[in-house]
Order: sequence, then C-alpha cells, then structure tokens
Amino acid sequence: MTASLAVQAAAEIARRAPGLTPRVGIILGSGLGGIADRVEGAVAIPYTELPGFPVPSVEGHAGRLVLGRLGGQPVAVMQGRVHAYEGAGFGALRTAIHALKAAGCGILFLTCAAGSLRLDVGPGRIVTISDHINMLGTNPLVGPNDSAVGPRFPSLQDAWDPALRRRVAVASERLGIPFSEGVYAAYLGPSFETPAEVRMLGRLGAEAVGMSTVPECIVARHCGLRVAGCAVITNLGVGLSDGPVNHEHTLAAASAAAADLERLLIGFLNDLDTPDEGHP
Repeated sequence: MTASLAVQAAAEIARRAPGLTPRVGIILGSGLGGIADRVEGAVAIPYTELPGFPVPSVEGHAGRLVLGRLGGQPVAVMQGRVHAYEGAGFGALRTAIHALKAAGCGILFLTCAAGSLRLDVGPGRIVTISDHINMLGTNPLVGPNDSAVGPRFPSLQDAWDPALRRRVAVASERLGIPFSEGVYAAYLGPSFETPAEVRMLGRLGAEAVGMSTVPECIVARHCGLRVAGCAVITNLGVGLSDGPVNHEHTLAAASAAAADLERLLIGFLNDLDTPDEGHP
C-alpha cells in the first residue's frame, strides 16, 4: 500500500510541476519553514493533496511540498514533518520519502531544531549530523518488508553520507559559518528530556538531542537515498543552563538561526556539482 501511494504521489508531483525533476529532497524542521520561501519558480502542494502524505499537527510545520529550484538545483522541499509522538505511525513518513525518490530525488537533506549537550555549542549554532542514536524505542522499518524498496536488514554504516558531510563543511568554511559535527540522539517526546536523561545522552556520545530526523534517515537509507543533515541548536539541554526549554522558545530560536542555515543550504546546493577532492 505504501509503495502504491508513493507512486501516486510522485505522479501528482510530476503533474503539478511539469518539466521539473527534483534532485534533492529537503525536510524543514520546527521554525525553519521560511527557507521554502527562497525556492525559485515555486509550486506549492498541500500535503492533503498528495496521496498518503503526512498531515502535521504541530505548530511551526506548514504541511506543504514546495517544488522549484534552490541553489541552482531542482528541489522538493517538505515544509513540515510529522513526529513519532503524534501517534500516527510511520506509514505516511515512508510514503513521503518513497515519493520523493520516485519523483527523482537521489539525496535527502534533513534539518531540525535540537538541544545541545555541549556547553561550547550554544543556541544559534548549526551542527552537521555525523551519526545518530535511536532512542525512540521503535524503528520506522518495523513490519513487513518490501524487498523492491530495500533489504530486510539495511546497514546504517555511514548513514549520514561522508562525502555530503564534507561538502557541508566546505560550504560552512567558505561562508564563514561556524562549523561543528556531532551525533544526534532522537528522543520520543513530546515531553522534553530530564536533566538525568541529558547527562546520560552526553555520556553515550551524543552532542545534540531532538524528537525527529532519525526515522527519516533510516527510511531514506533503506530505499537507497543518500542522506545529509543539520541540526539548528535552539537551547542547551535541561540542566546545562538556566534558560527556558519549551516549544515557543524552540520556534523563536530556530527562526533566528534560519538565516545561517539558509545560506549554508544554498551554498551546499550551489557546490553540489563541483568535484569532491576528498572523494574519488
């Protein structure tokens, strides 16, 4: 059923944006939806008009697919996502990502808002995700496997593509945007983590924590998409500072940092066709 809906959604994408074959799919996290406004020649499709697509229920997630060009590349931008804590399962998430691939995407670039587990990486910083820890208690591939989509037991070694991460680093340096990489831990939510959980995640090797992104990476890698992503730091983890940690603060802080993420994303896309000297 998921595969059938994805094919239908891809056909609707092709119908609504004739002549455009997106190369890069982009998912925008909380407070970052404004980046979609930079898409040139934009065609916006509400998720409700795409078969099987998710319908977000959280503030800061518009729920529409924006097709056009960004940084010189044809893109399909998901302006908003659903989260595991919303309780709808992973079927719509799988459909959306499979539809992006069926529409032509070979790369999925994920963005999210996150809390920092490092005192030296504070609000406003952008962290390129180098690896992840799945603390959701579940996996989006649970259930029957469609071998036409991907293997039953996919490897997640280098799930966050090293060559794409190098390109993000190069773009960051060229644009003068402070650069760091880190491991992202996904917590189920919707409650924020306790101080004890923040300390635990730091000891496990995580540098940032949020409530999304990991399921999209797993689904994308399962179906053969290359994955890169950045977390916008909106706050220090609970117990690491006296600052507020709530959704309103997350949206405000993410919106303030969105300009740097926008520049970085456009720079990454502009450089996508240049040779990668670190990768034969």
